[in-house]
Amino acid sequence: MKRAIVIVLDSFGVGEMPDAEKFLDKGADTLGHLIETFGELELPNLERMGLSQIKNLHPGKKPPPAEGAFGKMAEKSANKDTTTGHWELMGCIVDFPFPTYPNGFPEEIIEKFKEAAGVSGILGNKPASGTEIIEELGEEHLKTGWPIVYTSADSVFQIAAHTSIFSLTRLYYICERAREILTYPHNVARVIARPFTGTPGNFKRTTDRRDFALPPTDTTLLDLAVEQGVKVLGVGKIGDIFAHRGVSLEQHTGLNKIGIWQTIEDIKIQPWKKELIFVNLVDFDTLYGHRRNPSGYYEALKEFDRALPEIIGNLKDEDLLILTADHGCDPTFKAHTDHTREYVPILVYGKMVKKNVNLGLRETFADCGKTIAEYLDIKGLKNGTSFLKQISRM
Repeated sequence: MKRAIVIVLDSFGVGEMPDAEKFLDKGADTLGHLIETFGELELPNLERMGLSQIKNLHPGKKPPPAEGAFGKMAEKSANKDTTTGHWELMGCIVDFPFPTYPNGFPEEIIEKFKEAAGVSGILGNKPASGTEIIEELGEEHLKTGWPIVYTSADSVFQIAAHTSIFSLTRLYYICERAREILTYPHNVARVIARPFTGTPGNFKRTTDRRDFALPPTDTTLLDLAVEQGVKVLGVGKIGDIFAHRGVSLEQHTGLNKIGIWQTIEDIKIQPWKKELIFVNLVDFDTLYGHRRNPSGYYEALKEFDRALPEIIGNLKDEDLLILTADHGCDPTFKAHTDHTREYVPILVYGKMVKKNVNLGLRETFADCGKTIAEYLDIKGLKNGTSFLKQISRM
């Protein structure tokens, strides 16, 4: 039976889009600046898949021909965040920006949240780096028992709480209540639970983050797949991003190494019917992109690169493997610590895929979803242009 595997290297952008300046991202280039920082990148397996055809990992040397198809995709949605990036990959284009709160959330929202959460106060209520704000306010949080609320350049309402003050059950509960408050007319894209542990000066976020997203604004490939009998596995935070819609089985993972392991285990199993495995590997973004840590970002890429032979080695004859991203988060960018508006790579591999096919510049991430729809014979996806005939040996 046919199967598609989509692995999202969260935030792995490949250069600024023409409208980057509108997002305060002029000059951003996640992959390009990593190459500049380290002189070259030793990612032999990604290179064989075609990454050097997008940006040469070894400047001055001729890149090897790709063992599959390669190209890059532009985001059509009016945002640069995880939610719209993943939705667009699956055919749902969001043509309006989600609201952001550069001055913090209005009192009306905060008062409703305090009542729903059963707390007398909150800390923060401003845009901030997640690691910095728990260092700034963590000790006061331990004294008062008040949750730390903050946002970013994205449309997010983030709630940080020490696990000794808020159990995971309680933290997730107040996030659910916040999610109810932040639907129409506010339509904040995501509420995010950010549990942490430790002591003042040594606080550390745990891997128990949970995202509470708005449901997609239109039908996605995942919806259509499940309706038409295709099994959908969501690895990482996929289920959260799609508001638990259109996913047959959710496999929550934290660190990349766990997500990679889970993906390999899933691929090893012969699908019993048509299947889509949709994976998010978040460490690139959360641990290294936002923290502006190019060395950590490069190490995470090397970790994934080392795992690629095992991923490829377990592919079945009818498996279609797609590697891509949902936005950028340039770890060298100095203007801010948020996502960056960039093109994303698309690398396609499988026994039925022609070698060294240049897919060029795709007009929308939705081309990814449309191609999968054609391959798995899923009907009804509105957006995107399939490139299946361009890559198929059949």
